[in-house]
Amino acid sequence: MQVLITGGAGFLGQRLARRLLERGTLRDADGEARPIERLVLLDVVEAEGFDDPRVVPLAGDFCDPDCLATALHDGTGAIFHLAAVVSGQAEAEFDLGMRVNLDGSWQLLERCRKLGHRPRVIFTSSVAVYGGDLPDVVRDHTALTPRSSYGTQKAIAELLLVEFHRRGFVDGRVLRLPTVSVRPGRPNAAASSFASGVIREPLNGLESVCPVDPATRLWLLSPRRAIDCLLHGHEVEDVALGDRRTINLPGVTVTAREMVSTLEAIAGREIAARVRWEPDPAIETIVGSWPGAWETGRAETLGFAGDADFAAIVRAYIEDDLPAAGRG
Repeated sequence: MQVLITGGAGFLGQRLARRLLERGTLRDADGEARPIERLVLLDVVEAEGFDDPRVVPLAGDFCDPDCLATALHDGTGAIFHLAAVVSGQAEAEFDLGMRVNLDGSWQLLERCRKLGHRPRVIFTSSVAVYGGDLPDVVRDHTALTPRSSYGTQKAIAELLLVEFHRRGFVDGRVLRLPTVSVRPGRPNAAASSFASGVIREPLNGLESVCPVDPATRLWLLSPRRAIDCLLHGHEVEDVALGDRRTINLPGVTVTAREMVSTLEAIAGREIAARVRWEPDPAIETIVGSWPGAWETGRAETLGFAGDADFAAIVRAYIEDDLPAAGRG
């Protein structure tokens, strides 16, 4: 089996790739475990750090039909579609967000349709598909009312994937991810970047700015659990999903204030004091429109699992990523 990861050079893409190489197999449409013979990592830059002969790093624009034709052919049985322009950048650069998040997803699905081999497509969606006046806990039937360009683009791409599934062109699965925290590395252009920064930077000896009100609720999932969910989303049986192809993944509700308090409980007051509170109205508007929690009963019934609490998320970062970065 060939597997394609769009956004394969990104943080989640590389982590997913390593887990796939460790597993060595994925189920096909008949439920049979098949060896992963080729793993294509497609991104705007070439993925580095892989010496496994099964890995094919490919640098290119997945919105370009020629690039997509190289990356995706009729031997591709599984696609993890992670590539996206993140929330803050999609809001600031409308044309770019539409081209990548919407047009790129459309071209990916069209390529699958034209090949006619019905691959399994895992699409990562977002809390941002919800927005506005929401209940304390979003239900599975809550209408999608995004309040950002990113959320709108993700919502449209969800509908496209479900339609392509209905028509039999792909085996589509939409996994709505909570905000992933704590991400290693540097801050990015996502409006939610601070959800990692207020933990990551202080633990690495740096100051961090929290741009939202301390009472702002966030719905979070650790990178460790996010990868587990992506893999499980591929492996869950088609009959178990039925016609409902969209799954709200489990997460943890925590306020910005509670995030910093948890950091203090784990790492000490001196480290937590490295967080400064400086409201940014633009970020507050975007993040404040997102749900602070959604119901996850269906996901849990299907076998998906999240983190126990926010302390577990912080400890996962310390165990998985902080040693490599050095302690502050």
